[in-house]
Amino acid sequence: MTIAFDASPEPVAPVAKGRNFSLRAHSLTVACLATLAAFVITAIVAPLLVGDYFTINTRIRLKPPGEEFWFGTDHLGRDIFARTLVGTRNSLIVGVSIALLTTAVGVLIGLYSGYFRRGDEIIMRIMDGLMAIPGILLAVALVSVLGGGIATVIVAITITETPRMARIVRGVTLTLREQPFVAATIAMGATTSRILFLHILPNTIGVLAVQATYVCASAIITESILSFLGVGAPPEVPSWGNIIALGRQYFQIAPWIIFFPGLFLSALILVINILGDTLRDGLDPRLTRNGGR
Repeated sequence: MTIAFDASPEPVAPVAKGRNFSLRAHSLTVACLATLAAFVITAIVAPLLVGDYFTINTRIRLKPPGEEFWFGTDHLGRDIFARTLVGTRNSLIVGVSIALLTTAVGVLIGLYSGYFRRGDEIIMRIMDGLMAIPGILLAVALVSVLGGGIATVIVAITITETPRMARIVRGVTLTLREQPFVAATIAMGATTSRILFLHILPNTIGVLAVQATYVCASAIITESILSFLGVGAPPEVPSWGNIIALGRQYFQIAPWIIFFPGLFLSALILVINILGDTLRDGLDPRLTRNGGR
């Protein structure tokens, strides 16, 4: 009797690398969204719940963090915890407002330059000229001319961030206007506004969303720098930048004045950047296909 043995190897289940990658990415995204939601809630409720954050009380100046003052007090006796939480509102208002305004203005300029090409050279040279000037210097000059205040800061930073958004939208529009679906739409007699806003603009949403997160994070940093330099939010309005600026000369004896606002600023920027990267990975099909490799 002959006994036959099957030498073929048993099938092995493939390792779900892509699934593990997706789970890790999903967990990171959920954590970042939860952190961002906490910042938003803080910005909304902090001015209503925290105690006095503007009254000067020199008897409790430079108190270290403890049970009474969680983040300590500054050189004027003001609660750093209350001022840091209230400063969250200022940063988020500036970041979100500038992201929305930059996107709106950049889309209009980019669509016009990329589709019509009339005046494209002049418009793009103006954008190049604005980009050639360091954003901080341009923002400082505009704030110095227009005066301080949150509204002025928003306008100044929007002007510095718009050229990059416009160039990105223009580049995508130049590619899309040569696609067959645009030619077919033109042949069907569609109006120019319909082509731009119903056919070209929806195909730029992915790029716009990713760039808007970058603009939001960059605007928050720029606003903090302007406040640190004394040309941003007024001194009586709590801002992470002016809190750090007022505490820098007491750093050796009271480092908590700088540490806690700086920690909040770094955490918010990190969360927004991670969400932008996650959004880019989800909207780019090439990265999605290669994610598990």
